Amino acid sequence: MFRTAARVLPPWLAHALNAQRGPVPWNAVTRGALAGGPLLITALAAGRASLGVVAAIAAMLAGINDRPGSRRASVRRIGVPALAGAAGLLVGTYAGQQLGAVPLTLVLTGLGLVAGGVSAVGPVASQAGTQLLVGSAVGAGMPLPDPGWQSVLAFLAGAGWLLLLRLALPTPGSLTGGFRFDGERAAVADVYDAVAALLDAVGTEHAVSRRAALTAALDHAQDALAGPRLRRRASTAAERRLHAQYAAALPLGEAATALAWAERPVPARASEGPRRLAAAVRGNAHAGPLPAPHRTDPALRALDDALLHAAVAFDLGRGQDLHTRRRSAAALARDVFGAGGREYGLRAGLCFGAAAAVAQALHHGHWYGAHQHWYWLPATAVFLVKPDLGPLVSRVLCRAAGTVLGALLFAGFAAVLPRPEGLVALVAVCGALVPVAARHFAAQTTVVTVLVLALVMVGGEPQASAGRIGETLLACAIVLVVGHLPMPGQRGGGVRARIGAADAAAQAYLAHVLSGSGDRATRWTLRREAYRTLAEARAAIGRAAAELPALARHSEGTDEVAAVLERLVDTTTACAVHLDDTGRLTPRHTARLAELEDELAQRRGRVGGDRPELPLAG
Repeated sequence: MFRTAARVLPPWLAHALNAQRGPVPWNAVTRGALAGGPLLITALAAGRASLGVVAAIAAMLAGINDRPGSRRASVRRIGVPALAGAAGLLVGTYAGQQLGAVPLTLVLTGLGLVAGGVSAVGPVASQAGTQLLVGSAVGAGMPLPDPGWQSVLAFLAGAGWLLLLRLALPTPGSLTGGFRFDGERAAVADVYDAVAALLDAVGTEHAVSRRAALTAALDHAQDALAGPRLRRRASTAAERRLHAQYAAALPLGEAATALAWAERPVPARASEGPRRLAAAVRGNAHAGPLPAPHRTDPALRALDDALLHAAVAFDLGRGQDLHTRRRSAAALARDVFGAGGREYGLRAGLCFGAAAAVAQALHHGHWYGAHQHWYWLPATAVFLVKPDLGPLVSRVLCRAAGTVLGALLFAGFAAVLPRPEGLVALVAVCGALVPVAARHFAAQTTVVTVLVLALVMVGGEPQASAGRIGETLLACAIVLVVGHLPMPGQRGGGVRARIGAADAAAQAYLAHVLSGSGDRATRWTLRREAYRTLAEARAAIGRAAAELPALARHSEGTDEVAAVLERLVDTTTACAVHLDDTGRLTPRHTARLAELEDELAQRRGRVGGDRPELPLAG
């Protein structure tokens, strides 16, 4: 039904109906059930209910960030935002105690500017910016009886408890070849399966989407293996072997991409080798026998050489290089202070500051009645104003619907559940539902609304469903108005920044290949960066296209630039494979490169409707 509706509805409305699909993440469900409930029980037993509420809120926010992936990656994905949330809680608590309404609003607006700019760096930075603002809103707008430092420690304890569960509890497959490997092994195996799927699609209309799927699998595996570690290099034989298996997939992916570019069907059994390697990774076994080679052209010879290299790497396990490069401080600063960061920061700061000002005005005007806490309105604005979470109108519609449904459900639960044990059970159930509800923003909002209302009632606040509905609708109105206000500078800065990064990465990759360098490690690093930045640009373009026309027009034409860049990177990969085999390019390769560069130069000036210029590399 949703897919049929998506074909007839405008993009900004159809996006609100889209939901992710997949199996139920039972491990995350278990962690969610064991997160907030036990924390509340412990706090109530100690007579410190308010600290238990803060810890459970932190565990809930950590649970939202508890996405599929490796344990190693979860340390950064959960831990960094938790530290930012604790900092926000500290600043908000003491600012709320010491400052009047106007200075406090200015402080919160400044935090919004900072958090918005930092969010342009990437997903983890965006999550950190979100928790920084949510923590400051809770600290300033939900005065607690405990000293600020105790609330901060409780917040860190709550997030740390969820992270401990993530690190300690086993997951399916984690006992194969070492407890420490859960998401890592599956992620590397998925890369080999993606290579096999691309080989099956060579010469068909599905080749482009399969190549995109291979990029996504490589990105996921790279993130899973490159997370924080105590030692600079892999410290065990099992980990070194897994790194070798990942590195061995890179030339396979390169050869498969070159075959897809050539658009000539390959023998059906060409995909058998990568599939056997995928099974070997999952089972922590040796590669075993692989199909006989097909060496009729350079790309097939590259594929067979890569399979042989993979078989050796599987047995020896000496690979170490993940082909990643740490981003410099200058590059991070460009993201924060560039066009995308400035636009993001300005929008976040204005929305958060306006929501805080309105909330305080209502609070000091006694519009809240018995409800003295005013954090809900600015906290809601935070989740609405984040461009990387989805199109603005889609988020507003989902947030409004989810809050109304969640508040009504909680009103019914509050009328029949015993207190506090019934509310604690409700918190545990909602914590278990958060990973499942994360597939759709409205569903997630519904579950989080019930969970938070239960928490604050445990902390002593009266039932507040009606007030929360009104505040949410008001926050939606504020964000819609501010989000569509004219902004200084060029709109669509976030998308343009992503396209610019993708263009620069593609040109760096092309220059290295045409230089004739034999440094394959650098080539694979540049290739990974080119495809990763293209994937990030594609995601940003998709979100921008689903905005209302007033916003979407600023990004018109970027999808065409991205398509040309993808063809340029694919062609560069085909050139690299051919140069390895023959040492020179064919007329078809050189003509295709020249054609793509000309097309790219033409399309750079057609982005953003009435905006004539797109500042890109090249």
